[in-house]
Amino acid sequence: MLDTKKIGNKIAEARKKLTISQAQLAQKLFISPQAVGKWERGESMPDIITLNRLAEILGVDLNYFSEDKETVDTEITPVELSKKQSAELPSEKQQKKLSWDMSCGNWMDADFSGLKNLNKKFNSSNMQRCLFVDSDMSGLLLKNNNVDSCDFSDSDFSNSHIQDSNLTNNLFKNCSLKGTRFSGSYIYGCNFTGANFTGVEFKSGGLTGVVTKSEALEKNTIANAVWNRTSFNAMYIADIVFEGTLEDCYFENCGFTRVTFQKATLINTFFKNNKKLKRIRFIDCKADRMTYEFLKQGKADLTGITFLTEKGGNE
Repeated sequence: MLDTKKIGNKIAEARKKLTISQAQLAQKLFISPQAVGKWERGESMPDIITLNRLAEILGVDLNYFSEDKETVDTEITPVELSKKQSAELPSEKQQKKLSWDMSCGNWMDADFSGLKNLNKKFNSSNMQRCLFVDSDMSGLLLKNNNVDSCDFSDSDFSNSHIQDSNLTNNLFKNCSLKGTRFSGSYIYGCNFTGANFTGVEFKSGGLTGVVTKSEALEKNTIANAVWNRTSFNAMYIADIVFEGTLEDCYFENCGFTRVTFQKATLINTFFKNNKKLKRIRFIDCKADRMTYEFLKQGKADLTGITFLTEKGGNE
């Protein structure tokens, strides 16, 4: 687990190996020497952007600050390090890409807003009340995490994989979730207002596909969302209101409790082998022939559904 004292010791150790003073390090970071002193004494901690720059200056990777083993290149001299860094500066394309791995962290009240290129790992972490506003989370792997009361508003989660995690009371307002997979996760009390769920897959993590309440989409706020090619497989869905247009969506082997489709238009949306379809309420909804027949076959209560003609009007 990361803590300020441990990170401070790591910073001091790497700085001394380069034989530079706190003032010299501060000058490179455009901060005060007092700030560096506070880091090394464990009184405060650099933010993630500064930590990135600090790793470059000290000649380490980001894992150095969290690993128990030493990862500083003890063979390199300050002159050699300077030459190495200079060689990497000519163009942005030639710069060395750091491998972000923020796994096994205990992140409380941290501000990661505006973070870019976090496309590796953030596994087995506890994150509470953290800010990730307007961040690039695309291609992210989140596995075995507890994420509570964090703000991801206006962030890009496209093509990410959130696996075996607990997501509670988080804000995902206006997030792009295109192509994201949620597997084996419990999603409770989150706000997805304005989110784009195009190509998103919600799926049980079990091999048997058995619906359990530990892998659920429950009591989340979902308004003005985009539903296109979104699939739900062996998920427990409870206390959810679906609105807007659902097109080419798929519900299979799901369980429903207090689920409502309100003023929704369902086009090519399939309901297959689901349990308790009768528990779904439809209020002022429209459905095309294919969707209507799937619901009818599943013995859903079709009250509140107006049948769409092929031309898009009402029958």
